[in-house]
Amino acid sequence: MSEQNGAAEGRVAIVTGGSRGLGKNIVQSIARRGTDVIFTYQSSKADAYALVAEVEGMGRRATALQLDVGDASTFDDFAGQVQDVLRDWDTERFQFLVNNAGIGVYASIADTTEAQFDQLMDIHVKGPFFLTQRLLPLMADGGRIVNVSTGLARFVQPGFAAYAAAKGAVEVMTRYLAAELGSRRIAVNVIAPGAIETDFGGGVVRDNPNMNGMIASTTALGRAGLPEDIGGVVASLLSSEMGWVNAQRIEASGGQRL
Repeated sequence: MSEQNGAAEGRVAIVTGGSRGLGKNIVQSIARRGTDVIFTYQSSKADAYALVAEVEGMGRRATALQLDVGDASTFDDFAGQVQDVLRDWDTERFQFLVNNAGIGVYASIADTTEAQFDQLMDIHVKGPFFLTQRLLPLMADGGRIVNVSTGLARFVQPGFAAYAAAKGAVEVMTRYLAAELGSRRIAVNVIAPGAIETDFGGGVVRDNPNMNGMIASTTALGRAGLPEDIGGVVASLLSSEMGWVNAQRIEASGGQRL
């Protein structure tokens, strides 16, 4: 297979939470490098279909599938839908999985509710664990998995304890996946973005000038991150040039809280 800017032609990636924010830029970056994309959305169907049209305009194939990553009972059905798409695309396997879908909760430990905690764990830990498990039979040997964590798993910003704890679990899970999937030559890494200007967490970074200014003042490159700072990093981790990078945490934060 030939390669275009690092990603192999004729290969397929699955990206969860791909219709907006970081996920949208990840889908765009992967498609630009010559890979077809199946991505999920939870509720923003119009945004998802617009992104499908954009990817098809790049000359790649794309499909948007509805999925709530916090509801593991739907994963068997989702895997069946993925299998149907792969058949339509005349292939049996996909090569790349990006576990990106997530939500943010901004609350102190004292104010975090049990329902908020359970939702974060379902979406960020249980979801990726069992979705990856369910999709592994459809994944090609020699593929790549990228999980998404956060800079908050390294440094502390009060108000994000439950979210950061969930992402800390993702980082541990990544190393275990790498160890257990090594026999299939599947490399598994985790990317940890810093604070990014999106609608994530109610737009707390994008729309709160005080929060945005604080982040900029503690970041070596002098600003909060943008979605386009992340998509290319994920796409590069899926490229053949990065094939010997495995079980690593790669922070993309512009040098936040050094």
